[in-house]
Amino acid sequence: MASKATQRQSTRRRDEPTPSSSDDDTLFSQSDGPSTTPNMTQSDPSKPPHPSYDYTSAGITDNSLLNLTTPDWEILGALTLVALVVRLFRISQPTSVVFDEVHFGGFASKYIKGKFFMDVHPPLAKMLITLAGWLGGFDGEFDFKDIGKDYLEPGVPYMAMRLLPAICGVLTIPTIFLTLKAAGCKTTSAALGAGLVIFENGLVAQSRLILLDSPLIICTALTALSWISFTNQHELGPANAFQPSWWFWLAATGTSLGATVSMKWVGLFTIAWVGSLTALQLWVLLGDNKNVTPRVWFKHLFARIFCLIVIPITFYMAMFAIHFICLVNPGDGDGFMSSEFQSTLNSKGMADVPADIAFGSRVSLRHHNTQGGYLHSHSHMYPTGSKQQQITLYPHKDENNVFLLENQTQPINWAIDPTGNTSIPGPLAWDHEKPAFIEDGSLVRLYHVITDRRLHSHDVRPPMTEADWQNEVSAYGYEGFEGDANDLFRVEIIKSMSDGAAAKSRLRTIQTKFKLVHIMTGCVLFSHKVKLPEWGFEQQEVTCARGGTLPNSVWYVESNEHPNMAADAEKVNYRNPGFFGKFWELQRVMWTTNAGLVESHAWDSRPPSWPVLRRGINFWGKDNRQIYLIGNPLIWWASTAAVALYVAFKGLAVLRWQRSCEDYTKSVVFKRFDYEIGVSVLGWAFHYFPFYLMQRQLFLHHYFPALYFAILAIAQTFDFATSRIVLPGNFTLKDKPLVGRTGAVIFLAASIVVFTLYAPLTYGNTWTKTDCNRVKLLESWDWDCNTFLDSYADYSLAVPNPASGGPAATAGSHGAALQGPAPPVAEDPKQDVLVTPGVPQQVLQQGAVTEEKVEYRDEDGNLLDEEQVKALQGKVSFATRYETRTRLVDAAGNEIYNEIVGGGGEPRGTENEGEGGVAGTLAEGPDPVTSGGESGEASAQPPRVDVEADLAKEESVEGASATPEPEGRDEL
Repeated sequence: MASKATQRQSTRRRDEPTPSSSDDDTLFSQSDGPSTTPNMTQSDPSKPPHPSYDYTSAGITDNSLLNLTTPDWEILGALTLVALVVRLFRISQPTSVVFDEVHFGGFASKYIKGKFFMDVHPPLAKMLITLAGWLGGFDGEFDFKDIGKDYLEPGVPYMAMRLLPAICGVLTIPTIFLTLKAAGCKTTSAALGAGLVIFENGLVAQSRLILLDSPLIICTALTALSWISFTNQHELGPANAFQPSWWFWLAATGTSLGATVSMKWVGLFTIAWVGSLTALQLWVLLGDNKNVTPRVWFKHLFARIFCLIVIPITFYMAMFAIHFICLVNPGDGDGFMSSEFQSTLNSKGMADVPADIAFGSRVSLRHHNTQGGYLHSHSHMYPTGSKQQQITLYPHKDENNVFLLENQTQPINWAIDPTGNTSIPGPLAWDHEKPAFIEDGSLVRLYHVITDRRLHSHDVRPPMTEADWQNEVSAYGYEGFEGDANDLFRVEIIKSMSDGAAAKSRLRTIQTKFKLVHIMTGCVLFSHKVKLPEWGFEQQEVTCARGGTLPNSVWYVESNEHPNMAADAEKVNYRNPGFFGKFWELQRVMWTTNAGLVESHAWDSRPPSWPVLRRGINFWGKDNRQIYLIGNPLIWWASTAAVALYVAFKGLAVLRWQRSCEDYTKSVVFKRFDYEIGVSVLGWAFHYFPFYLMQRQLFLHHYFPALYFAILAIAQTFDFATSRIVLPGNFTLKDKPLVGRTGAVIFLAASIVVFTLYAPLTYGNTWTKTDCNRVKLLESWDWDCNTFLDSYADYSLAVPNPASGGPAATAGSHGAALQGPAPPVAEDPKQDVLVTPGVPQQVLQQGAVTEEKVEYRDEDGNLLDEEQVKALQGKVSFATRYETRTRLVDAAGNEIYNEIVGGGGEPRGTENEGEGGVAGTLAEGPDPVTSGGESGEASAQPPRVDVEADLAKEESVEGASATPEPEGRDEL
């Protein structure tokens, strides 16, 4: 803290008059305004100024928001009301899912149900949208699955959820007004900047939907407001340092930074912007050796560390703490996380299990990489290759994941034959033996308990990865079969990855990471992110790889049970990662997933196209209307011109500085123009140029934070031009306020006119082809004018088509909206009715009947004709895979008849009745003849597991994919 004498000296200096005129030779006059350069005082304008000894800026005035006049607040209130009307106008339109509402509305459903999901964005904006929906009565039952899915029939409070982004968009208007006032701009300039944000089509469209960009922009705007207000207090000099107002705005900056980065990771660019300006401030402070002692300088440093680093990090982590509290149940996103993470979710945890693994132990093997699926088998065969039983990687706990670990030789039956020449046959031979631990290098066989087959590999190409270095892995054998040499695997413990000395020498549950090396071929058990087709239930492929990469060849035992293990044996469980462990793991997964979004998309664009507005994004199309994200071209191009103007100015200033023109020493306004607008352009640059380094999907709305700073630059440039700059000959507009106000009104009016021209695309209103083509200025603007009708009168004649539900979401970062659907076609009143025996004719006359016939298929899915079915009768039994019902509905859609369709054999499994499904039965019989590797023998024994039960189980588990897809795949 500066001494009292120093404070008095600084106060006297600030009370001294400052010159307001300049030489005719300068382009800029001196003016009251903030500056980061040392204080310049001069008694004679013709003489160069002399530096003072503190960092107080020349001619600085206190731009505290508490000093705003009543007219300022009145204008601010009027602008906010206009913004409220513009943002909330027809916010209920459209009444169906739009664009990325598919993702972010779906996340709200998962929050309410507490189901864990993985998204590439931090959670704050999604939690706020969820809160708005919950307050509006949303119960989480609507899934937001497809673009165009109707909100009205299920009664979704979508307007409440859209209201949150809309309010954020409205709050941006008073925020930019106050920011410009804090920067020293006139009220006219501040009102102009706020008006441009109000009528920017892209910002309006983005703030009326369940999307994250509007919350992101308001937090970015609040950060700019807080920082510029703090900078104003800082530039008032040493006497204002560490005062309540100084602390308030510095802490507000940190809090806003935390909120910004908690909305989206784009907030990291805002942190970089504030960080660079903070470094500049500390550098200037370091030069004031009179008032800023080393102790005071470190006080400044630690104040900024606390407010600009500790507060944002704490805020950010607190949002994830709430996120973890809300998502306590397993969901389709937990497959991205480690086993330790998943064990913290309800029903995902497990009881303590024995630590040591012995021959005869029933275990489940988990893959160390690719989200940790389980080694799995089921009674379905590969359609190619050896046609033996499938081995896959399965993401859920299941009885088909259980394998019994056998030794390469059977134990000796000493009770029957003391000579040791008789062994105990069968995989259960170790159940009554003293447990023999499995050491590093042991040879084992993995016996699949449910189907009585052993893990097997041979020189046959896998069904999907047909590479020479990959061999097929299957399950081979039958009950009573002793196995062959291709069932043998050697345990190789990876000591560097195993936890504890014991785990490095013998197999230990969870703690030991190991490879399984196939003895006959030398390949290792391997899995990667390759999915099997529908015949493999889209589960992950398992192969045996020669020279496979280490992460994909690593396994560990999760569950372990041995009937003869001592009750007091040492037990282990997953370590609880705690909050910090879960937090850091989720950050890594988010970063990796975000960086992996490199596939192309129908509506993506690259950074060079954004400042010139080359193309937008098609959000929604239905009933000859369309929502297309496109900016207001006048505002967009003017903002780019403002940035270009500053860049040209800076280039000229540097050249003149090199030529010793002394512009910076002669004119305060010159310095203020450079610094004030430079701060905004720097914010634009930090939010724009980093995207050039990214190879991932990018879209137009990534430019919105940069656009906000560019609009700030427009208003500040206008303010300097109309109220500060003095041209040669003493020509200036600062004494002609009417000219400035007239210019602001004209430019804002022109922006409003352009806004209305593109409003049909912003709001999804009716439009005509002629009007559409008239305003399509660039060929790269790729909305389809043929979507719209020829005249507005045609819309009153058109019949809305509820079936034209809009475009479906595509893979990639967004659900791609198609061009608008074709005009609706009247339905044909004729109905085809299939008569079902036994159904009353009066029932058939009340509505249409859709009937699915009973089909008979073999175990490979081949359709059997009537003669083949008759030939198989008595030889095999038929099991109903799904019951087929005949459902009749009346004109209102009410079900009036629902019975099981008869015919075709004796259906079994009626205890699992379902109203819908695919008709068809499966023949239960012997497995198809399979290749026995080198032996060429086939298994003639059926598996013990019921095919019907296994089928139902495989298809009923939610999210059967071993590699889940991230749900929010759109952006940073």
